[in-house]
Amino acid sequence: MAQTLSELPKKTREQQCAVWDSARLNDFRFRPDDIMICTWSKTGTTWMQQLIGQLLFNGDPELFGTSKSVWPEFRLLPKEQWFRIAEAQTHRRYIKTHSPLHALPFDPNIKYVYIGRDVRDVIWSMYHHQTSFTAVAYEAFNAVPGRIGPPLAPHNCEITDYYHSFLDQNVARGLTDDTEFWAHVQEFWNIRHLSNVLLVHFANLKADFASEAKRIAEFLDIEVDAALWPEIVSHCSIEHMRMLAKRSEQLDMMFEGGGNTFINKGTNGRWKEVLSPAEIAKADTVAARNLTPDCASWLKTGVLSA
Repeated sequence: MAQTLSELPKKTREQQCAVWDSARLNDFRFRPDDIMICTWSKTGTTWMQQLIGQLLFNGDPELFGTSKSVWPEFRLLPKEQWFRIAEAQTHRRYIKTHSPLHALPFDPNIKYVYIGRDVRDVIWSMYHHQTSFTAVAYEAFNAVPGRIGPPLAPHNCEITDYYHSFLDQNVARGLTDDTEFWAHVQEFWNIRHLSNVLLVHFANLKADFASEAKRIAEFLDIEVDAALWPEIVSHCSIEHMRMLAKRSEQLDMMFEGGGNTFINKGTNGRWKEVLSPAEIAKADTVAARNLTPDCASWLKTGVLSA
């Protein structure tokens, strides 16, 4: 059943930080067949960009998905430059966003793919990401005209301290402003029934990537030659993506270890060998305070209830 305009989400406020700015999307000219990859950072954004790029470009082995996927919110490029890049693209566009739903212009003609991941795995990946920035990266972030918030600086703490800080504050301070993690998840969970919204879970991608890839292709109305599926799946492996990322001069400048660091392990559960049982359970306790039970269960397990 088609949704009425009154039932669709509405943008209510902006979300801005030193790295990205949702207000830039207000002037962005969307196309009816655009695909929005909506994520909290480190939930599988690059992996989804790679998959959708492979689906759209027929399993091109040389395609690193991020190279064709614009991120207009990203403040290291002027928004006008992002807009020119996007306007010049003649293929079906797949656009990255970290903005929460309340900061997104929502269009019923656009497909929205949202990725969830157990918060413990998000924190572990986020810590690696934030502690791998080079001095050049921090200089670039802090030199952005009209920077929002105090200058960014390296995190000088242990992973366990970072874990507790994240859960206690519900945000990754510095890179996300007040974009609260739990609300980000809950907002998209609440609209999962819309026909142009698809929820995907990182754990399910890990467990059966081929099946999930076909489900995503069907949702996006992308027909794939059956003979191409083995290549598409292969080109979305961590090893293949890392090989492509190593060629990126930008990643060499921004991350210690370059693309080899940017494409990290892509694994879950690394926290099990570090956290105590009580510390592990803390994430579930905090989730129960901030999410509806069905949403909390999906975020932890990937099992999607009705």
